[in-house]
Amino acid sequence: MKLEIEKKDLMSLIGKTQNIVEKRNTMPVLVNVLLEADQNNLKVFATDLEVSLTDSVPCKVIQSGKVAVSAKSLFEIAKELSEGFIQLTKKENNWLEIKQGKYNSKIVGISAEEYPVFPSSLAQNFIRIESEVLQDMIDKTLYSVSTDETRYHLNGVYFEQKSDSGYTMVATDGHRLSLISKQLDQKKNIVTGQGVIIPRKGLHEIKKLLESISGQFDLAIEGSQLIVKHGSTTLMIRLIEGKYPNYQQFIPQKLSRKIKINREAFLTSLKRVSLLANHKSKAVTLSLSKGRMEIASNNPELGDAKEEIEVGYDGQDMKIGFNAKYITDILNAINDDEVDFEINDQLSPGLMRPHNDQNYTCVVMPMRI
Repeated sequence: MKLEIEKKDLMSLIGKTQNIVEKRNTMPVLVNVLLEADQNNLKVFATDLEVSLTDSVPCKVIQSGKVAVSAKSLFEIAKELSEGFIQLTKKENNWLEIKQGKYNSKIVGISAEEYPVFPSSLAQNFIRIESEVLQDMIDKTLYSVSTDETRYHLNGVYFEQKSDSGYTMVATDGHRLSLISKQLDQKKNIVTGQGVIIPRKGLHEIKKLLESISGQFDLAIEGSQLIVKHGSTTLMIRLIEGKYPNYQQFIPQKLSRKIKINREAFLTSLKRVSLLANHKSKAVTLSLSKGRMEIASNNPELGDAKEEIEVGYDGQDMKIGFNAKYITDILNAINDDEVDFEINDQLSPGLMRPHNDQNYTCVVMPMRI
């Protein structure tokens, strides 16, 4: 294998693999990417057996071939080289020689045959989605995904098709839940029967890909894989096997107290007051009275803080405790100026929605105060 490639093309190709390659040494081979040069293209394969990526960029192929090398070493060397062409040559012992001008280095590689078999896809049933639509759905749910590895079925976002063009994404960690529903332009069944659970790492990679593109991309579900395609880039994500809980039972229905709050005022006040909350529990108390809400925190080791904001509320006085981080996560994900906050009593979950968007629902459990 011998080729010449522009630095910017090599950087863009190898850059996409940096978060995918396995950093923990469960399988040392997974710190590598597989490079394949053929027909004036350099193709890369990267996998951690859960998330797999393949992409290609044009280059001048002098001799075709393939080799697997450390993704980190190749990326860091390329980053320090000058703009312009870089020459890559596979040597007899599977080392990869990198040359530019008077610079010359060789990095240890392994035979392409030792690299894990890359997942293949025959999926035909793709749906075309606007990148900002799925990006918005991920942003509005990803923060609620559980990080508790023992509850592996909650370590992802549940993706469900409600109708020909209606899709829902749900995430919960047992303390909070976020649910977003969207109608897509294209009517097509891609999730049959039960929904699927997309793992957290896969969602981060989809999000990163969507941030770098504008317009539409293709998405399909084939067996236990989710496939995302855009241009020359293909992402394959192994879905989490397991049954997602019936999330509808966590969403409270008849809530007696309704509060309308300015999102920005609530968010900035919460941030200030929670600076003196317990670092672990992040507990704040919300005290409601007609037209007002007092947000307070108390930490014997640090001190206490409180702030009052105006709200639209005309119910009875009450106090309720929440984890401030859970509420700030929700407020950061909402784009509306006004937020509707509905609660019943001190022990029941609260429900938050953007004032003008009933398709986004967030549930948060209270804390004992």
